[in-house]
Amino acid sequence: MKELLLKLVASDRKHLDGALLFLRLFIGGMMLSHGWAKLASFSTLSATFPDPLGVGSTLSLLLILFAEVGCSCLLIFGLMTRLAALPLMFGMLMAFFVTHGADPFAVRELPLLYLGVYVFLLWGGAGSYSLDEWIRRRIIHREIAR
Repeated sequence: MKELLLKLVASDRKHLDGALLFLRLFIGGMMLSHGWAKLASFSTLSATFPDPLGVGSTLSLLLILFAEVGCSCLLIFGLMTRLAALPLMFGMLMAFFVTHGADPFAVRELPLLYLGVYVFLLWGGAGSYSLDEWIRRRIIHREIAR
């Protein structure tokens, strides 16, 4: 009974890294699908896309495509994870406060949820199952070899 209880409440790094991998794959894939849909409708969206920064609809769409497609791919691979989270966080802040600012919370809830995950990834990083970790190990290995 004691062993079962310990398994239920204990955490270890191996499981945390697996959870970070799942989170990156899941949230990256979900946001990638949002971006891919926008990319597929680029010609129609470019004229009417919300412009919360005042840079024009087309540039606003290109910026959010960079975040939703490009940065989501980086998250999936765990490459420059903390850096990739920043444009995604900014996009979700704009969606929550500006684009959907007057909408009911039920509409604004999804950008807020994504924002929370991106803050977590910015804070926690990609975990061991990532290209970030592979690069970190190569850098450390080179420093030791000197």
